[in-house]
Amino acid sequence: MNVPGFPSRGSGFESFLRESGAGLLRFAHVLTLDRAAAEDLTQETLIRVGLAWSRLRNDGNPVGYAQRTMVNVFLNERRRRKAIPVERVPENAREDPGLAAVDSAAVIRQILGSLPPKQRAAIAMRYLADLPDHQIGQLLGCTEATVRSQMSRGLSTLRARLAPER
Repeated sequence: MNVPGFPSRGSGFESFLRESGAGLLRFAHVLTLDRAAAEDLTQETLIRVGLAWSRLRNDGNPVGYAQRTMVNVFLNERRRRKAIPVERVPENAREDPGLAAVDSAAVIRQILGSLPPKQRAAIAMRYLADLPDHQIGQLLGCTEATVRSQMSRGLSTLRARLAPER
């Protein structure tokens, strides 16, 4: 079934999905720190990439476009997110007993989650996607100096918060 505006079979989009889909999902997971949110973010990103596919083939950098789109969707969602009021707050919070087995991963996830979104995105792009400062700057829409500043602040926060854990 052909969807108007979406790539047809044989357009190269399917091979792009096979080659880059898993990497984009890993990148989304580092940004969101939540499997379901990462899947949603990846899906939204791939929809947008699919709709722009005819322009991307001429550009020659669909992975870069997808990463930029993912960062933009992630940051925009973070800006829009509002607290949802509930009628009654539970008395006692319960922790998932399965998390006890992965305590160190939970601590790291919690510390990463406390970073501002741009710092977390910059760190993810550097250490997960191994991108240089100029590409990170392009994806985040900022200068290389701002990327280095975001990285420095984020890493300082991580070091400070991880030191007591050791």
